[in-house]
Amino acid sequence: VTHGHGADAVLITAASKSREPVDLAIRLSRSRAKIVVVGTADIHPDRNELWQKEVELLVSRAAGPGSLDPLYELEGVDLPIAEVRWTQNRNLQEFLRLVSEERVQLDPLITHRISFSKAEQTYRRLMDGEMQDAVGVVLNYPEQTPIERHLRFPQQKTGPSGKNEVGVGVLGAGLFGKALLLPALAKTAHAKLHTLVTTSGVNAEHSAKRFGFQSCATDETSLWNEEEINAVVALTPHHTHARLVKEAIAHQRPLFLEKPLCVTPEELDELIQLIEKQKRLPIVQVGHNRRFSPHVQQIRKWLQHRVDPLVLQMRVNAGYVPPDHWVHSESEGRSRIVGEMSHFIDLMQAMIGSLPVQIHAERVDGNNRSVVNNDNIVALLKFADGSVGSLTYSASGDKGYSREAIEIFFDRKTIRSQDFRKSELYASGKQAFKTMSQEMGYREELQHFIDCVRGKEQPAVSMEETLWSMRTVFGIERALATRETVRFENA
Repeated sequence: VTHGHGADAVLITAASKSREPVDLAIRLSRSRAKIVVVGTADIHPDRNELWQKEVELLVSRAAGPGSLDPLYELEGVDLPIAEVRWTQNRNLQEFLRLVSEERVQLDPLITHRISFSKAEQTYRRLMDGEMQDAVGVVLNYPEQTPIERHLRFPQQKTGPSGKNEVGVGVLGAGLFGKALLLPALAKTAHAKLHTLVTTSGVNAEHSAKRFGFQSCATDETSLWNEEEINAVVALTPHHTHARLVKEAIAHQRPLFLEKPLCVTPEELDELIQLIEKQKRLPIVQVGHNRRFSPHVQQIRKWLQHRVDPLVLQMRVNAGYVPPDHWVHSESEGRSRIVGEMSHFIDLMQAMIGSLPVQIHAERVDGNNRSVVNNDNIVALLKFADGSVGSLTYSASGDKGYSREAIEIFFDRKTIRSQDFRKSELYASGKQAFKTMSQEMGYREELQHFIDCVRGKEQPAVSMEETLWSMRTVFGIERALATRETVRFENA
């Protein structure tokens, strides 16, 4: 066929742990040919053979342009057909057209037809090499399968919560929830873990069993309609938060919501208008855990009898997050200013005991790639009681360095706190408050929420203060965008 010159191009569609498919392709190629690896063959060819023929070796993302691109696959941003004729989606469309017109025959490729109930066993046999003759395996689904969106675990106790217990439903179980909040919630006194809801049934069942829930579900409505659930804890993506607050108000059900309260000024305005119309509000606590840290409680005691306005300096070494991460997505996280800085605004409000009335902010002017401009800011806040606070938030530092530090100057005294491990008061001598581990207030904030639902405590943060912290966050955004001072009234 090639008159002994070798192939112009070789496609490798084999799945093999051996390097033999690539070595064979090199032997079959002419000088300066192209080899494209579509399968998963081992790619450790003999360099000398590649050099002698100057062969070009490519590894293909077989689905086509757009594959593994979050803007394409998650955001739905298509590639112009004039620039990229065959994208991942257009390749699939064309393949389905060819199948429908019977121009591509799939039957010769099908070697096995297996019941879906035996899928796990079949995959195991494939991985163990017990199905050497397998090419195409078709899984046959039953025609009618009941969909169970709520699964109860018989080994767990059921029934209404006791007099001193709060039946808790949890929405969401991502990495943060499973690493920090769910373990803390499982140890919270008087919290009875009732139902865990996630979009994935597998994740819901695994996490529910792991943390001791009575049941799991993939249907959010079960949390709002179940009589045995007295409170909801939401650990969901940021863009869902405003809607969940509305659901909590509509069902008059206490809600613990991981920060932020919302992600846009428009959502904040809608919530304010809705709240103003309510005769009665359920407890809505946003997960600003730092104010519940034992260190912050000690700092507030040291500040309890201050006379004059204070000067507060807060530094956050946040760590770099790439600009294409979801937290920067306009539709999901909006920005780290919205997603994270409400933590530090709330913390300032808690320690000063006053609300911000004026904001000035500056950010770096970088390339917005290696340095994300809005992740590197300094904000100066003036508070209603005359105090001033500065927030330095940077994602450009080394992760091995201290993450958070606070300095407070007042009444000829100084407070210094670092990483929620060590806090010190300098006042004609030194007092120190230390903890064996980093105490950021996760356990304490959940216990406070449960005790508020039980009627044993009053909420530590008013709805006005919660709304004001988000108003301040959006004020920082506006100050950065306009480079003008933002002023609030009626604090």
